[in-house]
Amino acid sequence: MATKEATVAELAKEFESSSAIVLTEYRGLTVTQLKELRRSLGESANYAVAKNTLAKIAAKNAGIEGLDEYFTGPTAIAFVKGEVVDAAKALRDFAKDNPLLVIKGGHFDGNPITAEEVQKLANLENRETLLGKLAGAFKASLFGAAYMFTAPASKAVRTVDALREKQESAN
Repeated sequence: MATKEATVAELAKEFESSSAIVLTEYRGLTVTQLKELRRSLGESANYAVAKNTLAKIAAKNAGIEGLDEYFTGPTAIAFVKGEVVDAAKALRDFAKDNPLLVIKGGHFDGNPITAEEVQKLANLENRETLLGKLAGAFKASLFGAAYMFTAPASKAVRTVDALREKQESAN
């Protein structure tokens, strides 16, 4: 009994400290494949097999609602600690190569999400890429603005030079 309570407490702590949770079914995957999946998730997520009843209690204790329908069959949970998009991509890519891994759904940004929504997250670009693109767009905008600010000045200088030359040639 004490070990179940300790497991629930540990799972609740994982639920609370995660930026997202993805529930999967792993029926038929070998231990080697599960190790490979954990390795592919890297630093972005912890992947743990859990008993459904204990995981339900832990999720409820952590204040996470709406996952009960996903706690059926053999369930493993990806507790996302890092970039959500990276973890979703790793799970999607692993599931492509290993069809026995089924993404059931999850929890992100305070709401339950479906397997389709996890796929949509996986199709997004990660934060670093988006920030890089945004920085590039800002740089292009700043360059355009700098050009616009310098263009009138250089045009004015050319006009003044032309007027001066005209005046000098008239004298």
